[in-house]
Amino acid sequence: LQANRSLTWLDLSDNGIGDAGAAHLAAALQANSSLNTLDLSSSWFGTNRIGEAGAAQLAQALQANFSLTALDLSDNIVTD
Repeated sequence: LQANRSLTWLDLSDNGIGDAGAAHLAAALQANSSLNTLDLSSSWFGTNRIGEAGAAQLAQALQANFSLTALDLSDNIVTD
């Protein structure tokens, strides 16, 4: 993902990503310039188990990534 220049859409919904996986994705997103859509949603509440820490890492990565226009974190365990 970090070096990929052609992938524009990636669906990783319901894959048990967790905060650690979200942190790895965030690091890759900082260098990626082609991905437009990233789906990290869960069809069952919390399946991907991305919480506050993972969401914070993704938010930080978005400050350096200008190609991503859609990020779906629905039904994870991020709270208000």
